[in-house]
Amino acid sequence: MRTLLLLTAFLILITACSSKKQPADHSDIVVVPEVYQTERDTANNVDTPAIWFNPNGEVWLLATAKETDVVLVYDASSGKKLHTFSEEGTGLGQLDRPNSIAVVEDLAVIIERDNHRVQVFELPEFRSLGVFGAENLIKPYGLSIIPGQNGSFRLFVTDNYETEDEQVPPIEELGNRIHEFSFSIEKGLLQSHHVKAFGATEGEGALMVVESLMADEGLNRLIIADEDSLQNHLKVYDLFGNFTGKIIGEGLFKYQTEGIALYRCPDNQGYWIATDQSHEENTFHVFDRSKLNLIGSFQNPKTTNTDGITLTQKAFPGFENGAFFPIHDDGNISAVSWADIASAMGLRTCMEE
Repeated sequence: MRTLLLLTAFLILITACSSKKQPADHSDIVVVPEVYQTERDTANNVDTPAIWFNPNGEVWLLATAKETDVVLVYDASSGKKLHTFSEEGTGLGQLDRPNSIAVVEDLAVIIERDNHRVQVFELPEFRSLGVFGAENLIKPYGLSIIPGQNGSFRLFVTDNYETEDEQVPPIEELGNRIHEFSFSIEKGLLQSHHVKAFGATEGEGALMVVESLMADEGLNRLIIADEDSLQNHLKVYDLFGNFTGKIIGEGLFKYQTEGIALYRCPDNQGYWIATDQSHEENTFHVFDRSKLNLIGSFQNPKTTNTDGITLTQKAFPGFENGAFFPIHDDGNISAVSWADIASAMGLRTCMEE
């Protein structure tokens, strides 16, 4: 009888352990093929993509090239290269290590890490409207924009400043990890204002190594990727600069937490997509927008070592349900149909006009 009781207890323990939620492994990951990849050139060191719908009907896929200090422009339907804008320098219209880009209305907003500034360009001419932030930013990387009222915009920028020996500063010095600016274009002139800098200086909300972030104004959230090897997850702040106590993907990311994108559906539903950057097992994790729980993960067979990502919920030729665009290993961009991702993972399709 004693042997039977011990065996029963052992079986109960094994069952309990096996039912505990574990991080996603390969059996949980679906594979979604790319529709195309742009022409590859590793000399560019491509970092972040963005999408722009030209009123004349063209759809541009843009990307920052950190080494050649330009913005690459492709036809979003085919991946054909159309233009290259800018050059290395410190003047207006010039760039020095453009790390990230976002498009809002007919403006392309670019973070220049080595000019430690923000530059705003008017599309499609790519005419520089001005720069700001150099007096506030030290080593900026990522950005996220929220359209405001009366033509104004809220801009959030990560600042991954380091010590003289290029280490993470002491935790009490991490209070300026995120900067908020406001900017607008008035009579063709750029107007900007530094609102504040913030970041927790104690506890699990401290931002150790930061690049990517994305704002969700509908749910008053700022999702920030912390790439520190001891953190390696997403931290949730509110749009006023306060850590909410919520962490996404703790223990899930095997490699490096990178690019973030938000897929929006009505009533503040939808999905967060975040990159687990790797040369061998590059993976995109999908979380519920509201509840923040993991829904599933996918990979693209030809796409590795992804830095930035973007997506569009608008239809355009070849992509009737929109598309997802991850960077592939510093040299080019992949295009993935949202219809294929949604079908493989059982996700909704929510189109924008």
